[in-house]
Amino acid sequence: MTAALRVTRAQAVAHRLRAHHLVERLPAGSYVEAAWCGLQDSAPRAALLSLHARVDACEPTAWEADGLLQTYSPRLAVHVLPAEDFGVFTVGRLPDDPAVRREVDEAADLACRMLAGEAVRATRFSRDQGQLVRVGAAGGRLAVRWDTRSLTVREIPAPDIDPAAARAELARRHLHAFGPTTPRTFAWWAGMHPRGARQVWQQLSGELLPVDFEGQPAWILAADEQAARQAGEVRGVRLLPTEDLGLLGADRAGLFVGPAARRKTTSYDWYHPNGVLVDGELAGQWGRRGGRVEIGLDRALPPSVRDAVAAEALTMPVPNASMRVEFLD
Repeated sequence: MTAALRVTRAQAVAHRLRAHHLVERLPAGSYVEAAWCGLQDSAPRAALLSLHARVDACEPTAWEADGLLQTYSPRLAVHVLPAEDFGVFTVGRLPDDPAVRREVDEAADLACRMLAGEAVRATRFSRDQGQLVRVGAAGGRLAVRWDTRSLTVREIPAPDIDPAAARAELARRHLHAFGPTTPRTFAWWAGMHPRGARQVWQQLSGELLPVDFEGQPAWILAADEQAARQAGEVRGVRLLPTEDLGLLGADRAGLFVGPAARRKTTSYDWYHPNGVLVDGELAGQWGRRGGRVEIGLDRALPPSVRDAVAAEALTMPVPNASMRVEFLD
């Protein structure tokens, strides 16, 4: 592969943050646009806080706004997704293997018969029934609603989308959201076999641009070339849930979103796993218990920036909570 462009880590991070609307917030109510690449909701209301970082005047109910749905990801975390793109994030993740697709379809059929047209709380499922839901969700016919206290499952119409078209669109979104990237990284993110990811790369070869990413071969969408070249400096403050930190590089090289965990450079712990982003770089960590947000900074910040960090915490749309901030220094 001959690289047409050299991309630095700073350029890549700036490009990713802009693609995720983490530099300029979207207008109030733009929740579907903010979730265009899926928002992981594994920790209590992580997707809500991801929306808060992307959308102006975010509301406590944003995670269940019209046009959004939830379902399981390949690693069984709940994700918030645009309803109109549900097939991309479900059917698009299925391997091109008839046996696996048959297993998913059969599990979805059994789960839908079990639901019998009703929304059913997961506490009514046996262990085997819960497994049917988790496997069948990959077919796009099962949506969940998880409010951190309970999970409800319901049947929805099957997505009308060609599997090959869905995989191609899923790869385009990954490339735009996390580029520069690789087929191996896409395979990890999408939960598919590396062979399937390489096939998608070949399918999209005419849309891809090879780049040298800090000495490693990688790709971006050719349509993103100018955006990557002109990414520029990032200014501003965001409090990112840990689910968003992959944008800064989470593999051993610190460049890609996965698949290997990277040792964090700051004093993260179980109670403060999230990141304080200042001008495109991690400047500390934070954790939340109800309305209390604890913030630990790794370096001294000017008073105006420190105030901006506090303001980000105080405007978190946590339901039924009076927000307050405590700096740990």
